[in-house]
Amino acid sequence: MTVAAIEAVDVSRTYELDGVSVSALRGVSLTIDQGEYVAVIGPSGSGKSTLMHLLGGLDRPSGGRLVIGGRDVASLTAPELATLRNETIGFVFQAFHLLARTSAVDNVALPLVYRGVGARQRRERAAAMLGRVGLGHRLHHRPNQLSGGEQQRVAIARALVTEPAVLLADEPTGNLDSVTGEAVLELLERLNAESGVALVMVTHDQEVAARARRRIAVRDGLIRSDTVHDRPGSAGAGEPATLDPAPSAEPRSASGSGPGRPSGGSGGATGATGRLPHAAGGAG
Repeated sequence: MTVAAIEAVDVSRTYELDGVSVSALRGVSLTIDQGEYVAVIGPSGSGKSTLMHLLGGLDRPSGGRLVIGGRDVASLTAPELATLRNETIGFVFQAFHLLARTSAVDNVALPLVYRGVGARQRRERAAAMLGRVGLGHRLHHRPNQLSGGEQQRVAIARALVTEPAVLLADEPTGNLDSVTGEAVLELLERLNAESGVALVMVTHDQEVAARARRRIAVRDGLIRSDTVHDRPGSAGAGEPATLDPAPSAEPRSASGSGPGRPSGGSGGATGATGRLPHAAGGAG
């Protein structure tokens, strides 16, 4: 029996703000299967960022059961959870979060440092991954020598160099123009199709969400809908991904209730190293 990449059962998250309890998520249940392409969509303050933090092991739920890579988060120590993130989850953020004075190949190799991979093998694996995202000719360029689209490709390569089961992309095209954003989406879809990594994309953009086969709508800290849409598969290597609209939808189970609150994103160090930030975000 295949183990789900991520499973959340009746998960809630409550924050204490100036002595007041704020429910960001309450009773949310969902499963992310291996190789899925999922869009989580909702307005600012809906709870989608809180959900992403939980699914990525950046935060722990206040209640319910969260299983990542077959392991119950509640049973893990902080170092064990950091190791699980490093081994299981890849993160791509809107703001890239690359180390400014570090070359592209060394930025990509950073997560492998925490795996204990030797320097030569780290650089070889990082260079190979940069080649897969079309940046084999930019290995030694620093972020300020790269375009926005190239920086996001470096961030994607960094997220994938550890061969994670799940790639969490938080507004991955938010800082890009439409043409560059389209190219980045096509790249993510191609990698999802080729490598089998589950792609979970958090966005407020309906057009971006419409590309995913499964779409989860979050509002006020609860899942309003969870549907699977018929759409052609992602294109193969070197071919553009389809932009055809989905003609039909099949509803999935959805649950959860409670108010949310807005929040900011997570730092790049977490995406690169799997280490938990000092303060995990709220709903977004």
